Amino acid sequence: MNSAPAAPQVIAVVGPTAAGKSDLGVALARELGGEVVNADSMQLYRGMDIGTAKLTRAERQGVPHHLLDVWDVTEAASVAEYQRMARAEIDRLLALGRVPVLVGGSGLYVRGALDALEFPGTDPAVRARLEAELAERGPGALHARLGAADPDAAAAILPGNGRRIVRALEVIELTGRPFTAQLPAPGARLDVYDTLYLGVDVGRPELAGRITRRVDAMWDAGLVEEVRTLADAGLARGRTASRALGYQQVLAALAGNCTLEEARDETVRATRRFARRQDSWFRRDARVRWLSGAAQDRAALPRRALALVERAVTA
Repeated sequence: MNSAPAAPQVIAVVGPTAAGKSDLGVALARELGGEVVNADSMQLYRGMDIGTAKLTRAERQGVPHHLLDVWDVTEAASVAEYQRMARAEIDRLLALGRVPVLVGGSGLYVRGALDALEFPGTDPAVRARLEAELAERGPGALHARLGAADPDAAAAILPGNGRRIVRALEVIELTGRPFTAQLPAPGARLDVYDTLYLGVDVGRPELAGRITRRVDAMWDAGLVEEVRTLADAGLARGRTASRALGYQQVLAALAGNCTLEEARDETVRATRRFARRQDSWFRRDARVRWLSGAAQDRAALPRRALALVERAVTA
């Protein structure tokens, strides 16, 4: 007996920052009787609202959103912990007959939730030694070491991202294998759920303009005051949260290392670089079905996405 392919259990909306993922996720959830599960690593932090473009209650249009405001800014992010939480939410929603719509641009978090990946543990002694070396020698020296041990990891991790460099070197030391060897190729089929991946595609020049306008809007909405408030709550002590785009730059300005205008300009530049890396990550995954999120196509984006959902259901 022939059986029809199963309809997608999960819809994943991915792509670079400022492409329009959040709005599309809300539109799909409203149409499909679904709920949104966050896959933006920085939106997991409480109080980090303006700088992460976290949707307001009004912008969520009554759609429940999960895995927002989970961690204090002093806590280090853990993709393994996120994996556990995300799968618990997805399984709960599926049991209720709701459609989980996973939305975010943190590629490893998306894969952790939806692919059969296992993440190596940590060793406090090794981590402490590497972090002491980071404090003494700076991220550049450790990034050079990572480049010799695992060129692919070094290419994917910015030279200034000390936290991720330390983690990659820790995994290499604990496993005896390159950090990138722990992960299968982005297109490898290790699906935990039947998932339809929808990518929101915006041309680089248009996306660069959107990023500039978004950063300007964040400044106008009070990002500097948000960072001041979070600094009182220990933001600078947070190994992950303090590195978030916008937050890192404003912290530097508040410490007197640059002006607020220079911090704004650097936030734009850093966000554009990050968007290019996000796009490159998701482009390598053949499962992603890309849809134009350009200005002239934005109104039609939900309809076109729903057409792909319907096609997957009836294939």
